[in-house]
Amino acid sequence: MKRSEGQALKTITNVFDLDTFFSNEFAEHQEVFTKTQLAVQNAFAHLVTAAAESIRNGGKLIFFGNGGSAADAQHLATELTVRYRHNRPAIAAMALTTDTSALTAIGNDLGFEHLFSRQLEAIAKPDDLIIAISTSGKSPNVIEALKTAQTLKIKAAGFTGGDGGLMKDYADPLLIVPSKTTSRIQEMHIFLGQMLCAALEYALGLDEESLKK
Repeated sequence: MKRSEGQALKTITNVFDLDTFFSNEFAEHQEVFTKTQLAVQNAFAHLVTAAAESIRNGGKLIFFGNGGSAADAQHLATELTVRYRHNRPAIAAMALTTDTSALTAIGNDLGFEHLFSRQLEAIAKPDDLIIAISTSGKSPNVIEALKTAQTLKIKAAGFTGGDGGLMKDYADPLLIVPSKTTSRIQEMHIFLGQMLCAALEYALGLDEESLKK
């Protein structure tokens, strides 16, 4: 270890117990992981079924969220349109967080709360499935989009945390991570989202073994 690195580590460990911090982070993650597994299994199965039905009927999956959830939305849409575990036909998916012209125009002209709902009005179709992501379940623009989906009679699902927030009234299935810690909720969201990608490949017959037949 270089001297500067050693000095930096010494400085950090003088401020707080880094070993304890490291262990506690893993312990909290494992606790939330176990609770989530028990809490969302049925909702996850319903989500996979709804997503597969949407794709089979010519629809698409539309992901959206704010901040870290926006990154998750883009991540998952890309896993589906490009590839997850292996090369296979594309799965129709998109994120509403990538068009900077649309985002800035909507925010400036209509208000930030309409960021996603306005896009849904323009592009969402009856066989689509929208998947909202919010760690709190209370983000105004996410709730507004879910209300719009309800008006348009488009099925809406979601990922959230805590007690589910307002999303409980507008998203079904709703995968609720039983934690109040944003970082832990986000970890579970991307884990469950990637499980969705893998499960969809199997449900749609696009897994490696099916493609070989």
